[in-house]
Amino acid sequence: MDRFGDKASSAVEPAWPILTAMNAVAQIFAVLAGLFHIVVFVMESLLFRRPQIYRRFLVRPEHVPVVGLWAINQGVYNLFLAAGALVGVVVLHVGNATVGRTLVLYACACMVVAGIVLVGSERRLWRSALVQAIPPLIVLLAALF
Repeated sequence: MDRFGDKASSAVEPAWPILTAMNAVAQIFAVLAGLFHIVVFVMESLLFRRPQIYRRFLVRPEHVPVVGLWAINQGVYNLFLAAGALVGVVVLHVGNATVGRTLVLYACACMVVAGIVLVGSERRLWRSALVQAIPPLIVLLAALF
């Protein structure tokens, strides 16, 4: 911007402005999805050996030592998905909107697919799959408008 508040003549308008913006609904649900995945990271990677936690994942006590190793790894995946959504929202506001939007949409698309895989692999976890997949699905849909 020049000293009069006008755009500098060297600024280039994006050909597709919708690809660089993200509405408030999408941003709010991206943050919610990211926070949910941080909670899941804590449950899977830090608290998994507690009975009230491993039972939520339908794991028997005798299987906890072996499954716990996988749970730690799965929790870290969830942490990185959360980071993608949350960092993407931050980058939308302080950096490059296209990069921020791309991070948010990629992380949320991965979350939706993971929710589908969860319910497809264990139907009894359908509630967890909905909680995991609905907020990022709202992000993807809201990003279209």
